Amino acid sequence: MSEATITLDDRDEALQMFGSRDQHLRTLRDALGVRFIARGNSVLIEGDAVQVNKAERAFQQLRKLLKQQGSLSPEDVASVLSVVQDRQVVDTRAVLDGVKNVRPRTDGQGRYLQAMLQHDLTFCIGPAGTGKTFLAVAVAVSLLRQGQVKRIVLVRPAVEAGERLGFLPGDIVAKVNPYLRPLFDALNDLLEPEQVKRYMDNDVIEVVPLAFMRGRTLNHAVIILDEGQNATIPQMKMFLTRMGSGSKIIVTGDITQVDLPKHMHSGLIDAIHRFRNFRGIAIVYLDEQDIVRHPLVQEIVQAYEEKKPR
Repeated sequence: MSEATITLDDRDEALQMFGSRDQHLRTLRDALGVRFIARGNSVLIEGDAVQVNKAERAFQQLRKLLKQQGSLSPEDVASVLSVVQDRQVVDTRAVLDGVKNVRPRTDGQGRYLQAMLQHDLTFCIGPAGTGKTFLAVAVAVSLLRQGQVKRIVLVRPAVEAGERLGFLPGDIVAKVNPYLRPLFDALNDLLEPEQVKRYMDNDVIEVVPLAFMRGRTLNHAVIILDEGQNATIPQMKMFLTRMGSGSKIIVTGDITQVDLPKHMHSGLIDAIHRFRNFRGIAIVYLDEQDIVRHPLVQEIVQAYEEKKPR
C-alpha cells in the first residue's frame, strides 16, 4: 500500500478538479483502482504504488488543463487517463509505424499526440525543446507512409529575429532557407537523407515560407505551420483556410517568443483565444516539464521566465 498527498490552491480549484458531485474524482478512482480522501484543499491518494503514481500524474495534467481552459470536462479526464494508463501506446505504435525512434516522452507530449490523431486542426503552444515541431513532423511522415495522406507541407513565417532578411546573400530561395532549416532538421532526423530528397524532388514533401501559401487549397495533406506566433492575424486566417478535403493542419509556436514588430498582433495568440471553445479543434499547452532536449534547456527556460536575473 502506498499513498500520496496533493495540495490544491484553494477550495474553488478543488471543486473544479473533483467535478460536479465528485464526478471526475469517481472516474479517476474507478479507472485507477485507488482511494481518494478529500480534506479541504488536499487530496490523499491510497493504493498500489504504480496506480498512485498514475493518479498523481493525472492530477498534474488535469491541473494544467484547468489553468489553461478555466474548466474541466469528462472528455478531458478521459484523455488524461488514456495517457497516464499508457492506453495511447497502442495507437502511438500504429500511427508512428516505420518512423525512427519516436514516442511521447512526457504526459504532455502524450496529450499532444492524441490531439493530432483525433483532430483535423491542432494548436500546440510551448517553449523550446518540448517536441512541438518534431512530433508534428513525425505524425505527418507516418500518415504519409501509411497512405492516409498524399503529401506533407511544412510552413514557416520568414520573420527576422535580429537580422534583416534583405541583408542575407542570394536569391529569395537562399534568403528564406535559414528560416526553414529547423523543418529540414526534423525531416532528416526522421527519414534517411536520400528519402527526404526523393520526396522533395517529387513534391511529396514541400517546405515553404508562409507567404507562398496564398491562393492554394491542399487536399489529403498534413500541413504544419511552425513558429506560428510569428504569423500575423491575416496570415493565420489565410493559412488556416488552405485546408482541403482529407487534410490535417497542425500549428506550433511559443507565444513568449514573438518576433513581429510591436504594432503587429500575433496570429497564434489571436487564434487560441478565437477558437478555444470550438469543438473539433484541439489546443494543447506544453511547459518546461515537457522539455526533452539537454537537461540544461529546462533550467534556461525557467531562468528567462523569472522577472529579474539572479
